[in-house]
Amino acid sequence: MAARRDTDAPPEVFQRAVTELRAARLRQEIVCEETPAPRRVAPYSAAVSADVVIDDVELATGRLVLLYDPAGHEAWQGTFRLVTYVRADIEPEMVADPLLGAVGWSWLVEALEAEGAEYTAPSGTVTRVTSESFGAMADQPTRAEIELRASWTPVDDAIGRHAQAWGQLLCTAAGLPPVQAGVASIPGRRVKGR
Repeated sequence: MAARRDTDAPPEVFQRAVTELRAARLRQEIVCEETPAPRRVAPYSAAVSADVVIDDVELATGRLVLLYDPAGHEAWQGTFRLVTYVRADIEPEMVADPLLGAVGWSWLVEALEAEGAEYTAPSGTVTRVTSESFGAMADQPTRAEIELRASWTPVDDAIGRHAQAWGQLLCTAAGLPPVQAGVASIPGRRVKGR
């Protein structure tokens, strides 16, 4: 995960946050890799992308970006900001459910709460997408997806908790049941390209 700033080495607080992001314990179904971070949104940034994969089938995909501005940012209400995008296939009839947006947003909030990841200034959207095929592609089935775009400011510097909550969000969007209390999941994560 490359920190982005043209002139200076990243501050220690950002380096620690990136270390926590890299060390987050994600479920074994999550295949994660470092990805280029946006360069102009904040003085320092890092990013990971991940897919939830079972039996070589991708069930959900997402990206998590860590932004850091030592001067702070009024809209963020802090110096760090986490930004995510999560997309997963859903059953086409779910697109018409008027509660789908609220349910999708609750996946993020519940994941953050479950990990004890304190935050402020959350914002985002939940989008439902339906794709119908025509002409030469008419034999393709109708597809439906849910997309969650969100950002929030961590209240403390426990970035690992926020990354683990993001992992939970990915798995929930993919339709995986939560790991039950007292049941051990195989720790760690599969990393592409390593």
